[in-house]
Amino acid sequence: MYATGANTYFGKTAQLVQEAQTVSHFQKAVLKIGNYLIVLAVALVVVIIAVALFRGDPILTTLQFALVLTVAAIPVAMPTVLSVTMAVGARLLAQKKAIVSRLVAIEELAGVDILCADKTGTLTQNKLTLGDPFTVDGIPADQVILDGALASREENNDTIDLAVLGGLKDRSSLKDYQVIDFQPFDPVHKRTEATVKAKDGKTFKVAKGAPQVILGLSANAGQVQPAVDKAVDEFAARGFRSLGVARAEGDGKWQFIGVLPLFDPPREDAEETIKTAKAIGVKIKMVTGDALAIARETAKKLGLGANILDASSLGDAKKKETPAVAESIEQADGFAQVFPEHKFHIVDVLQKRGHIVGMTGDGVNDAPALKKADCGIAVSAATDAARAAASIVLMAPGLSVIIDAIKESRRIFQRMNSYAIYRIAETLRVLLFMTLSILVFNFYPLTAVMIVILALLNDGAILSIAYDNVKYKDQPEAWNMRMVLGIATVLGVIGVVSAFGLFYLGERVFHLDREHIQTLMYLKLSVAGHLTIFLTRTRGPFWSIRPAKILWGAVLGTQIVATLFAVYGVFMTPLGWGWAGFVWAYAVAWFLFNDRVKLLAYRVLGSKKAKKVLRIFA
Repeated sequence: MYATGANTYFGKTAQLVQEAQTVSHFQKAVLKIGNYLIVLAVALVVVIIAVALFRGDPILTTLQFALVLTVAAIPVAMPTVLSVTMAVGARLLAQKKAIVSRLVAIEELAGVDILCADKTGTLTQNKLTLGDPFTVDGIPADQVILDGALASREENNDTIDLAVLGGLKDRSSLKDYQVIDFQPFDPVHKRTEATVKAKDGKTFKVAKGAPQVILGLSANAGQVQPAVDKAVDEFAARGFRSLGVARAEGDGKWQFIGVLPLFDPPREDAEETIKTAKAIGVKIKMVTGDALAIARETAKKLGLGANILDASSLGDAKKKETPAVAESIEQADGFAQVFPEHKFHIVDVLQKRGHIVGMTGDGVNDAPALKKADCGIAVSAATDAARAAASIVLMAPGLSVIIDAIKESRRIFQRMNSYAIYRIAETLRVLLFMTLSILVFNFYPLTAVMIVILALLNDGAILSIAYDNVKYKDQPEAWNMRMVLGIATVLGVIGVVSAFGLFYLGERVFHLDREHIQTLMYLKLSVAGHLTIFLTRTRGPFWSIRPAKILWGAVLGTQIVATLFAVYGVFMTPLGWGWAGFVWAYAVAWFLFNDRVKLLAYRVLGSKKAKKVLRIFA
């Protein structure tokens, strides 16, 4: 016995899973936006209450209005809209063979800039083929393959066993032998072994496994090891994995008889997919348990860089990590001879250096790394434990499935980002307009009922943003709160200016009474508010990406309802069709102007000087 409990290999794995608990970037962003709007709403409502009480307004009416305004201003629907957007996106990802087990993983996947991908099955076909064996002492190659096949089991469905069996020229030759006893591969002995009875009644034993393990069994290791090591190195340089084969006659000693080279060819789409990943800002790092020479040769064939690190150089996440090691991990193109605990370390280092990391895995021992990664991805043949720890489960093999999922997740992120800017801009617009109207003009531009109707119609229709047409960016996505708040503030302030412009026209030019002005302002805030979503959904001109029909329909439908309410006086003073048409024309004119201002704002806020200023206030 070597260890018990938490000190065992399984215990350490479980401990790593517990350490890997993380808070998603999505949750942080929602909290930051929510807190910003709540603080702003409460502050302005307090100002309104204080001024109203100072002026001697009825306390009950003031408090009622303040309560309604607070509820309408606080973005209670924001988590719902964002969650629905991700849920709809999850269905789209499922159609692309990527099952989402944790919704926030969609946002994380959109931001992945480093993807640590398993070589076997993801970058390669996981279909091993047998090459020409190396033999010792003139033993026929067919004999080495036959002995290797006798130490294999087809029913185990193991890729190595199937490759060795597939290398037999005549499968019927196995019928001449009876396997009396078979010992499958296990982590302790690291080999398969079989006791075989031949047709003539003689018994012998065969074994296959890593060449160094099989050499350790063999009595002739001293004589053959130099030649075997050379053969293994030559195979590795060509990208072949090596399998040693030994045989023992009766109760005699083991004799090393040859090396079987196994090749796992790259997937046909792997090289092109890696180029696509690079084009969209995702760095692929290959992770494999193969020897360094094999890993380098595979990386060469896949078009990856040649900077492949051996796992022994990675250090220890808690004891031996140095800045130099962390830098080497960040710059590496891949990692060889990797064990599951190395994966956890790799993810941890990359995250500490500011990267959003995706990690693929398939085994129980991969669970900590999958849990630790910003986006853990269980490949198609993964165990239940790996699937449980992962955020996304693939239903098809290959890297292209992951890249397609990244593209789709970026589209989903664009929709969420559009809504966040819209929601902040609208809250600012309504709150600032209401507050300034009360403070400066001693006038409540909306009634409490109008505010409720405004909130219901706006949030209900904007759920359709989940189906909008968007284009994914060629760079990883991230919540740029400085840009989000900056653009939202610009649009919100312009909305306040346009609202006061209409207020001025209604009172000073057209001499409308206060009740009609309230209806006028209600319709303006409703129409202009919904038009804002067509501004925030793209960084280019509003016509650069055609909106989805469902978004058009939802906005048009709710604004028809809002217009009918204003025209016929439902819960408000009737306005008539003439004034309603004027409000629509006014809102559309400002919409076209706002679109040009938005383009200018993105250009200005994206400049280096603006970034420095925004960083101070962020």
